[in-house]
Amino acid sequence: MAIMLKKAANSDISILLELEKSVAGSILYSPMLTEDEWLVALDIGVIYLIEKDNTVVGNISYEKKKNGNVHISGLVVKPEFQGQGLGRAALIKVLQELKNIKRIDLVTHPKNTKALALYQSLGFVVELQKENYYGDGQPRLIMVLVEK
Repeated sequence: MAIMLKKAANSDISILLELEKSVAGSILYSPMLTEDEWLVALDIGVIYLIEKDNTVVGNISYEKKKNGNVHISGLVVKPEFQGQGLGRAALIKVLQELKNIKRIDLVTHPKNTKALALYQSLGFVVELQKENYYGDGQPRLIMVLVEK
């Protein structure tokens, strides 16, 4: 899958907002829909725009924690580009970048079967379920990939 990851900057916030709005409205995903949220995310983490054929099709982000662990904080692919393996390709690239990290975790909705299948196929396992994780009344699974 020929994709490129391009590091996002403050000037890309309008693109990030458009991506999040494209997947908003489902209980399966808790989008970031304000410029302020993105300013904070850009300050504390690494955010990549996922590009295919010079078109932005999604984003993927992570935050390095003080203890050396990493939290995959987001993975979005626009609905019209889903099902093509773009999210998988982006996640594989990020995991390769993070290959020396001992613990990588992420959060997903327990009913997000496509995301669960993707994460499990790459070695993530469910660590625990947390109720109302984002304050939206929905449960989330905390999944972890531990260095073998």
